[in-house]
Amino acid sequence: MIFFINSIMQANKSGIEFAQLKRIELFNDHHEDYRLIVRDWDPKLHPVTRAAGVPDDKLINMFEYFQDAMTLPDHPVHLADLDFGVGGTHATEEATRFLVYNAQNQLVARVNFTGDDQVVTSTELFDGFGNLYRVDYYDTRGFRTLEQWYTPDNKIGTEAWLDVHGLPVVEKFYRPDNTGELTATGWRLTDRNDGKVYMFDTVEELTLQFLNDLNAEYWSQEHPNIFVLDRGHVADWGLLHLDRPAYTVNHLHNAHASGQDPMAPIVNNNYEFTLNAINGYDAIVSSTHKQSADVERRYHPTAKLFTIPVGVVPDRLLQAPRIPVSERTFGKMVVFARIAPEKQLDQLTKAFAQIHAAVPAATLDLYGYADNNNNYAAKRAVQRVIDANHLGDAVTFKGYTTDVDTAENDAMLYGLTSNMEGFNLAIMEAIAHGLIPITYDVNYGPNEITQDHVNGRVVPYGDIDAFAQAAIEILQDPDLAQRYSTAAYASAERYSEANVWQAWRALLDDADQLWPAKLAAARLDGTAAKGDK
Repeated sequence: MIFFINSIMQANKSGIEFAQLKRIELFNDHHEDYRLIVRDWDPKLHPVTRAAGVPDDKLINMFEYFQDAMTLPDHPVHLADLDFGVGGTHATEEATRFLVYNAQNQLVARVNFTGDDQVVTSTELFDGFGNLYRVDYYDTRGFRTLEQWYTPDNKIGTEAWLDVHGLPVVEKFYRPDNTGELTATGWRLTDRNDGKVYMFDTVEELTLQFLNDLNAEYWSQEHPNIFVLDRGHVADWGLLHLDRPAYTVNHLHNAHASGQDPMAPIVNNNYEFTLNAINGYDAIVSSTHKQSADVERRYHPTAKLFTIPVGVVPDRLLQAPRIPVSERTFGKMVVFARIAPEKQLDQLTKAFAQIHAAVPAATLDLYGYADNNNNYAAKRAVQRVIDANHLGDAVTFKGYTTDVDTAENDAMLYGLTSNMEGFNLAIMEAIAHGLIPITYDVNYGPNEITQDHVNGRVVPYGDIDAFAQAAIEILQDPDLAQRYSTAAYASAERYSEANVWQAWRALLDDADQLWPAKLAAARLDGTAAKGDK
């Protein structure tokens, strides 16, 4: 089995989640089985993954795995389904919750719900003295998934994840530290199969148990289990300490060091552990040839390096009618990105101010949700540039959208001013729609997807004036614009389903070729014995 490992899968997805979903589509198209691993607990997980095209039987959440609750029928819970253990209760509705009282009008519970059908999401339970003592959370499919037990000073003392029968299977304990603050001190797992009890100090140790269980459950003599780690902190340590062999892959989704200096001494903290233990993995995947070369040059790993784009341009786009520049909205530049500090959209907007001054018909549409860090500092920085340059009628915050085709088939230019990238799916989608990319020379992805003076422009990093001038030259030369757009369409073929699958096929084949030797070595040291059939 091949496992794709992440921590979350939210409705508003980051590039890693989009990359995983594109990969899943690719594996589905080639009838290659997989499981999406989501490590962190989320009672709202299944509506999101189902909407993203991942059925329940292809999804494994760590907590649900231990709860034996991976595939369940949907039976949403309503107020009438709840039993509070006391008679004569009555309830009043208040916004998105019910207040439940006993016959003496003492508060028994607050019941939080969502939607017009008032599906219960959690209950807050109170004792006879009015103290909150427990909060219960309900999975969207309708079972009570988590109990949080509160201390007398109104802090979480213990958390217990329950199986479908209401019995605790995973427990998390908190104790006061030397300052009196409650901190997590341990985890207890009760095995759902044999009733054995395991104690762990950290969630990383619990995760290792989970990975070992998966590796044992899907064990095969003929083919290795392949673990592809897409979000490093989830299992970078765990994959190095498996009980029995597997083929382990660490996927670099972003620059491993400074986007401008891949040899810089300070590395991306998301990959620091991985890079220090790089030869503990069987393979390292980068999304671009340039990053693969930089990893080789810096680390000289014995782990095998693979270059596999994280995005796929579907055949429907490659075969779609090409829209001439003359039929697009003249001067419209778009960008699809979180409005976050690393995207430096204030710099893009400064460049656009120069573009708009030279070409008054030019407009800029910013698609993406705003990062809320530091009170939405990144969006406020963009707004300051808009205000200072009187661009209110030319720059528009469009918000998050999934209708990429409509926006990109109408626009003419795509702008990118990030300080680092791992690939940038958005610029790949842009060229597939015939948009002309203009980007800083930034690692990795933008300066490989964009071919300077071929399908767009790559300007020196941080050079706002050069960025603006490149766009102005394109807008003032219709023949040049059409030449770049035509080349953009053609260059998208590099990321066709056939080409990306060929790259994945090479990794899968390497895993199979390496497996006999790994299995033989494991038998010598005894780690494969438990898996032998």
